[in-house]
Amino acid sequence: MTSRIAGPRCAGPLSALDPRTAAWRPGLADIALAPVVAVSHYALPVLRMVTATTAPMHAAPSEGAELVSELLHGETVAVLEDERGWSWGQARDDGYVGYLPSSALGPVAEAAGAREVRVGPGDALLFPAPALKAPAVGTLPALSRLLVREGEGEFLPVVAGPHAGRFVHRRHLRGADAAADPVAMAMGFLGTPYRWGGRTRAGIDCSGLVQVALRLAGHPARRDSDMLFADAGPDVAAEARARGDLAWWPGHIGILLDPSTLLHANAHWMATVAEPLADVEARLGAAPRCRSPVRKAA
Repeated sequence: MTSRIAGPRCAGPLSALDPRTAAWRPGLADIALAPVVAVSHYALPVLRMVTATTAPMHAAPSEGAELVSELLHGETVAVLEDERGWSWGQARDDGYVGYLPSSALGPVAEAAGAREVRVGPGDALLFPAPALKAPAVGTLPALSRLLVREGEGEFLPVVAGPHAGRFVHRRHLRGADAAADPVAMAMGFLGTPYRWGGRTRAGIDCSGLVQVALRLAGHPARRDSDMLFADAGPDVAAEARARGDLAWWPGHIGILLDPSTLLHANAHWMATVAEPLADVEARLGAAPRCRSPVRKAA
């Protein structure tokens, strides 16, 4: 179990912190929050890495609990508690807090001289040898992280973590300076099944689609629809809507392919689809607020 430190019952109100992105719950919190939350115990976080292909993040320590997000191979988690097969902690990439199966986590991969790469814009195949005709032994979703050794060939060896000794084709990796069109990145998920909490081509939700598309295009992005919209630019008037703008309703978000077409993952079609914005407005009973996904200046 992660070490706990008894704390004083003092500090500010818990309600001031969003539990989705602040690692506290009744009785336990990250020690970094000691100045601002009052709980009986604080924990020193232990950094762990997702060693499974993906790790479901739940609202409670149970397979039947609501899925709130999904972490990808190589992403890291600050674990505050590890009990009865469940780890409670905070994702380092987007700050989201929840419960993960402890079996999906392991030590953070390290290797001297290695380069960290991210899969994208599509998924990546893992090969047992640096050869196109070698039978693939696995697939990693876009935005997964790997440590590789740079070489001259088209295949790069994975040098740390559970896939050490396998190979990945460099065409399946984002470049270090990759910058792309978020709309094009989102288009790559057309037809993906809708799955609440999902972030991969096996299943994705509305905010997961926008988050992953923005991140593949080189932009930071938080997890939920309200967070993505809050971090975007100022509101765009209906007559000024353009390709790439975010369209937001309370509880739903998508990205415009053009001023009148919305690309979104949605439960109505149970898929990621492009459809007339007017049809979505009619179904939801309201016009969206629209903003450019460019983050506001600090």
